Amino acid sequence: MTRETGHKLVASNKKARHDYTVLKTYEAGLVLAGTEVKSLRAGYASLVDAFAGEHEGELLLYNLHIAEYGFGSWTNHAPRRTRKLLLHKIEIDRILDKLRDPGNTLVPLSLYFQDGWAKVELALARGNREYDKRQVMAKRDAEREISRELGRHLKGHRRQ
Repeated sequence: MTRETGHKLVASNKKARHDYTVLKTYEAGLVLAGTEVKSLRAGYASLVDAFAGEHEGELLLYNLHIAEYGFGSWTNHAPRRTRKLLLHKIEIDRILDKLRDPGNTLVPLSLYFQDGWAKVELALARGNREYDKRQVMAKRDAEREISRELGRHLKGHRRQ
């Protein structure tokens, strides 16, 4: 059997980019049980409410929901169990150093398979305030309107 290649997205956390300002991203592996991998390959995962934190010098992923495997038996996993993140010790130390700054947190952005291995993209992030979110939305709406008008102008259409 040949090894799987490429990038296959399983789940993404779109709300995280809205709620947080991403300072830096990291790619980490996950320690998974066999039925978790099968369930992930079927696409049954959710990153809503998931976050990463430190426990005894290691990084763990909390509240990641991976649905139970339909054909599993008594060996099935708990859907919201805590999962260990696989990173180099130097990277873990750097992340923990930055997490000690007030307001910083570690949130998962996406869960995917890279060349057959389950990976999670983590973001070192700082929470947005409500007015920051409104400013970003207003800027995005203004840019969209400008590009729309430019397209109309280039096509020769006039606005009525």
